[in-house]
Amino acid sequence: MIEAIKQQFLKGMSDEDKLNRAREYLQALSLKIMDEKGVFKFVAFTGGTALRIIFGLKRFSEDLDFSLIKMGGPSFSEINEILLNGLSLAGLKAESKPKVRNTVLNTMLKFPGLLKELGLSPLESQNLSIKIEVDSNPPKGGATQNTLIQKFFILNLNHFDLSSMYATKLHACFYRKYVKGRDFYDFIWYMSNKVKPNFLLLNNAIRQTQGVSPKVEEGNFREFLLKGVERVDFNLVRKDVERFLEDKSELRLMDAKLIKSSIESIYGLT
Repeated sequence: MIEAIKQQFLKGMSDEDKLNRAREYLQALSLKIMDEKGVFKFVAFTGGTALRIIFGLKRFSEDLDFSLIKMGGPSFSEINEILLNGLSLAGLKAESKPKVRNTVLNTMLKFPGLLKELGLSPLESQNLSIKIEVDSNPPKGGATQNTLIQKFFILNLNHFDLSSMYATKLHACFYRKYVKGRDFYDFIWYMSNKVKPNFLLLNNAIRQTQGVSPKVEEGNFREFLLKGVERVDFNLVRKDVERFLEDKSELRLMDAKLIKSSIESIYGLT
């Protein structure tokens, strides 16, 4: 398995890119294990990593995000054990300690010693990690679909559709308690592809976290976006997202004036 990961490293590739490629291989392997064990009957894949793996987003990611869609499946602790056992069978040492934060279940899947084996760190103690998170009480209204893809392995993934993923991304962009630049890179991707959000899911997500709903709909969507962008510090956006970009020149897109102009152009006629 170590050699399979090293095969993703190209000549002249920076250590930062190698780290991103290694993590992505492990993400795909984790998804393969979950797929084989039937976990996707009960959870839907979502978030930036889903956008990259399924729809070709040009940035890397650290997390695997899921939403619970059906009761009666394995507990989060059992999913954790499924992953650890599957990774062990693949010849990889991994460890994690599941945590519960309100209705969000998460763990940091760590691969001790792997960075040293890959030649990316001189320290045995430095870990390569993947954060895994399951929302056990997601807002209502998300729509799911299954997609068969080739990403290192053949994967059959149950995931939120683009409209629902856009809705959850908008909620993250404008209601997360801190600025996460990757959210806004994804937002630009959705805009450039002229995706319309699942408004039911968006309003339910806002209501769930804020206690009130702005009643976002197609007619006031442009104004909702423009007001949201006004509150964003794009210096922080650029600082956060840079190390995840395949093409660093795309940092120029993380610009408030450009984004506002794009909102006016793309969503101006409703």
